[in-house]
Amino acid sequence: MEHKVVSEQEWLTARRVLLTKEKQLTHLRDEINRDRLALPWVRVTKQYVFDMPEGKKTLADLFNCRSQLLIYHFMLGPGWGEGCKSCSFIADGFDGMLPHLENHDVTLMAISRAPLPEITAYKTRMGWHFPWASAFGNDFNHDYHVSFTPEEKQTGKVTYNFGEMPVPPDFKETELPGLSAFSKNESGEIFHTYSTYTRGLEEMVGTLMMLDRAPLGRNEKHVMDFVRRHDEYENAPKSHSCCS
Repeated sequence: MEHKVVSEQEWLTARRVLLTKEKQLTHLRDEINRDRLALPWVRVTKQYVFDMPEGKKTLADLFNCRSQLLIYHFMLGPGWGEGCKSCSFIADGFDGMLPHLENHDVTLMAISRAPLPEITAYKTRMGWHFPWASAFGNDFNHDYHVSFTPEEKQTGKVTYNFGEMPVPPDFKETELPGLSAFSKNESGEIFHTYSTYTRGLEEMVGTLMMLDRAPLGRNEKHVMDFVRRHDEYENAPKSHSCCS
C-alpha cells in the first residue's frame, strides 16, 4: 500500500477522523461486554474426568479453588506430535496472564484431546508453564464443539461456531480452536457461561493487537498465514542499511 506523505497538520486531521471511529469501536466493545456478562447460563451436569500431572481431575477440580474457569480448547489431537501453530501463537501469552487472572479469581488452562504424555512433551518443548489437561477418553471437547469424529466429518458438515458448517475439502484435522468459560457457585454447581470460536479468539492475542498498530499491520494474505511456532522462526527480517 502506497501512503501519502503529508504535513503534520494534515496527518493530525486524518488521525482525528480515525480516532472518532476508534472511540465508536471502544463504546461498542463496552456494550458487547455488558451483553456478554448478561448472557444466561447453562448448568453442567455431565461428569468429566481429565488427566493432569497431579493425577485425575474432575471439571470442578480444574477451578483450583476459584469460582471462574477459562478453558482454551487447544488443537492437539492424539498422535499429532505437535500442537496447532495458531493455538501455540495464542498460548504464548498465557503464562504472563496467570498471576493477574488468578488474583482476579479466574483460573486459565488449556485442554486437548491428546494423551497427557504428548501434551507434556509439547509443553516442555515450548517452555510453557500454564496448566494443561488431557481430555483423552472423554467427550468434553466434543460436547463443546471443537472436536469431531471421523463419522461426523464424512457427513460433510460439522457443528462449529454456533452453526452447521460444511467441512472444507482440505480439512484433515479432528480439532478446531475455541475458548469456554465456566462458573462454580458455593454449592459446587458448575455453569457454562460463554464460548467463542474462530476470529472471536483474536482479542486474546496481544501480538495481533500490536501488529494492527504497526505501520504494515498484519501484512498477511489470509488470516494469520505468517504465524509459526516460536521455535520455528528464522532470523527476524532486518531492514535497510542499518544491517549492512
